[in-house]
Amino acid sequence: MKFIISSESLLKNLQVLGSILNNNNTLPILDCFLFEIINNDLYITASDMETSLTSSISIDSSIQSNIAIPAKLLIDIVRSLPDQPLTFSVLENNILEINSNNGHYSLSYYDGSDFPKPLAVEEASAINFQSSILLKIINSTIFAAGNDDLRPVMSGVFFQISSDSSCFVATDAHKLVKYERKDVISDTAIEFIVPNKPLNILKNILQDHDSDTNVLYNKTNAIFNFSNFKLVCRLVDGKYPNYDAVIPKENPNILEIDRLQFLQAAKRSSIFSSKSTNQVKLEIKGNKLVIKAEDVDFNNKSEEVLDCNYNGSDISIGFNSKFIVEMLSNLDSELIKLELSSPSRAGIISPSIVDNDSESIIMLVMPIMLN
Repeated sequence: MKFIISSESLLKNLQVLGSILNNNNTLPILDCFLFEIINNDLYITASDMETSLTSSISIDSSIQSNIAIPAKLLIDIVRSLPDQPLTFSVLENNILEINSNNGHYSLSYYDGSDFPKPLAVEEASAINFQSSILLKIINSTIFAAGNDDLRPVMSGVFFQISSDSSCFVATDAHKLVKYERKDVISDTAIEFIVPNKPLNILKNILQDHDSDTNVLYNKTNAIFNFSNFKLVCRLVDGKYPNYDAVIPKENPNILEIDRLQFLQAAKRSSIFSSKSTNQVKLEIKGNKLVIKAEDVDFNNKSEEVLDCNYNGSDISIGFNSKFIVEMLSNLDSELIKLELSSPSRAGIISPSIVDNDSESIIMLVMPIMLN
């Protein structure tokens, strides 16, 4: 194996692939990148057994070969070099030599045949996403997904696509997001749960790649193909909870308020809230919203009054300030609605005005019992 590659191009790919790597791998070869040359293309793969990510780079070499190179060492070497051509040469005794303009570096490599094979996606169905839409789906939902090993079906985003619309849901039992689109459809009904880790990786990559994403999936695994990347992941096994059953249907108390004002006030109030509960108290009366927070252990407290439009009975309700900040940060509308029924039932946050008829979103947040 011998090839020449730009250090800048290589580093960009290695940094993306490095997001797959774990710090506590039981197999030493999982601390490596797999380098494969096939028909003048260099394929670089990182894997943690559950998820693998491959990038492809065109090179001038037709010699088919595969080796596994220690990831951290390689990234550190390439990152420290200015942009220049690098020559990779495989020598005897499992030694890889990297030549730059002014230096020669040697490191050991593993046999690439020992690297774990990607998950198989047999008898797969397919669906295409515009990358900008897939990125919006992930950004709108993933922050609400759980990370509890005892409830694995909640540790990802539920994709539910039919012939006339689609729905994407994430919840950790304390908060829930339901994001719907009319421009993502499929002739056949689709339901699967994508875990958090591959979605976060996709989120980071799609920000810089405006191309269509082809998704191949079966009951257990999925492949996301876009630009020069291929991500293969294991889907979450299990039946997703009946999310519609927990969304309150009758919410007579409706508050409308400027999103940024509410967001900034919630951020400030969270500074003064109890670090164990992050509780803020919302008191709504007339057209005034009073946001209160208190940490009795340190005798800290805050109170802010915001103008709003309110239609309903006077109400006091407690929420986790972190949840409120997350939800308001992931909406982009100027005005939002907060719909309430009672201090013991979930609140519903949604945009007051929907600019795009092809999408809609609601966010549910469970209350905290007031002290």
